[in-house]
Amino acid sequence: MNMDKHLEHLMNLVVEYTPHVLGALLVLIVGMWLIKRVTRLSAKAMEKRDLDVSLRSFLRSLISIGLKIFLIVTVAGMVGIGTTSFVTILGAAGLAVGLALQGSLSNFAGGVLILIFKPYKVGDTIEAQGQTGSVKEIQVFNTILLTGELKTVILPNGAVSNGTIINHSKHGTIRTEISITVSATNDLEALRKLIIDGLLAEEIVSKIPAPTVVVIRINEGAAILSIRAYSDHANSGDMLTLTNEVVNGILLKNKIAGPPLQKIMVSA
Repeated sequence: MNMDKHLEHLMNLVVEYTPHVLGALLVLIVGMWLIKRVTRLSAKAMEKRDLDVSLRSFLRSLISIGLKIFLIVTVAGMVGIGTTSFVTILGAAGLAVGLALQGSLSNFAGGVLILIFKPYKVGDTIEAQGQTGSVKEIQVFNTILLTGELKTVILPNGAVSNGTIINHSKHGTIRTEISITVSATNDLEALRKLIIDGLLAEEIVSKIPAPTVVVIRINEGAAILSIRAYSDHANSGDMLTLTNEVVNGILLKNKIAGPPLQKIMVSA
């Protein structure tokens, strides 16, 4: 008799919950198909907007995971699982993880801003957080720089996005500047022309804007010249060495006199 009651109760449960289970299963199948479609459409939209590849991949994963969590909560509610407690647990877990990863979330937000607004891109030469180097990689949490000394610098994106960024490559050219001191008795105008012509003869030196040589000060028989040359940012690493070599070669070849010796006063 008890067995019959249990079987009857079981059959009632099956009859009662079968439509809910089938409906939930149908929603799950259709929902997963829709999520795939939405993810693909969002990826195409981001590609049309020419978003960075790293950002596209990350946002696509974020959209997919978010929609799947929403779908699972919906399906759980359809089969009778309490969604309120389920959502509460998810919220508490998210809060705990957020507090534990506060710094990482700041870096993540900074990385997203950098990838969207593009204050710099891979290959640019930038100054940020007291470091100068070529951008090798823009990750979601960090920016990787390679300095002129071939040192790898890892900068947190949160600090970079909230600080001052100097992009030397934004306009396509980089200026190299050196100063030299020679005797004021030299023909400074002739020397200026020799240096400009010597720099213009080098292939990697930009013709527009052209190199400049300016006498910035004459003091006690010594003339200080500021020499500026421009190049594509890809050749910026070689420009300082090249400029020094060209200028030193001209000084030696033309026997340009150096600055006068400083007199040292010695008291008895």
